[in-house]
Amino acid sequence: MSATTTTTTWTHDTVLLNEAVDALSIKPSGTYIDGTFGRGGHAALILQRLGPDGHLLGVDRDLEAVAFAQTWRDSRFAIRHQAFHTISDLPEASVDGLLMDLGVSSPQIDDPTRGFSFRHDGPLDMRMDTTRGQSVAQWLVDATPESIAEVIRDYGEERFAVQISKAIDRRRQERGVIRTTLELAQVVASAVKTREPGKDPATRTFQAFRIFINAELEELQQALSASLRLLRPGGRLVVISFHSLEDRIVKQFIAGHSREVVDRRALFAPSTPLRLKALGRVKASAEEVSHNPRSRSAVMRVAERTETPL
Repeated sequence: MSATTTTTTWTHDTVLLNEAVDALSIKPSGTYIDGTFGRGGHAALILQRLGPDGHLLGVDRDLEAVAFAQTWRDSRFAIRHQAFHTISDLPEASVDGLLMDLGVSSPQIDDPTRGFSFRHDGPLDMRMDTTRGQSVAQWLVDATPESIAEVIRDYGEERFAVQISKAIDRRRQERGVIRTTLELAQVVASAVKTREPGKDPATRTFQAFRIFINAELEELQQALSASLRLLRPGGRLVVISFHSLEDRIVKQFIAGHSREVVDRRALFAPSTPLRLKALGRVKASAEEVSHNPRSRSAVMRVAERTETPL
């Protein structure tokens, strides 16, 4: 399989394909998890490097991604329709590598019916898993201006969060529920009077609503915590993030488990042992960015499990 896979009319260029799979340091008979299967770019290369006794579990909460994965005929591969934090139910020390490619896939962004993008009009949904939970449009029906502003500020790092929230509230009172992506983008543009060149005024608000409605940061934190129990000694954790909120969580998690912690209240007590060894940070090459501009913001962090789990 190639790095670019196609389903219907939507294509996806896998970011940091070789770099991520190289970082997993694949053992032919090992067991690996692709926590965000997407369109299978990383998974296909992992399977190429696995031997006949290796195993790969793909996880995705997007029904279209799962349907695509189910067309693969490989006894070494299985797919789960679940959020990736559910890997916590796997046996302890059973995994040699965990890969998480965070964010939204190109097919999700490019399909107007999913509501992730303001470039084309579509229903204001943004759910990764359309079988459960509220869409953004449904949440906005009853959300208070204060909670809307908090979400935009905290998850979008948007300095005009209050102004946007007030504009959304006015729009609801005057014309009713905001139902489509272009309606929301127009409301945001009316409230944001300045923006850095080349960036749409709605970018940060759309990011904020997507992260919030899918509980993306909470899910990431749970999956990272689960990785400590699941990874065998020498197992690799590889995470690709696309914005500062995700990367900060990954960076702090790896740093927090890559150093000994001494309880200064009990100086003679043994220190907490290292659980991870940080192996570095990688960004997309200039060549990849020129081919796939969406890779520009990608940051990959790699760590290795050091301590035998208790």
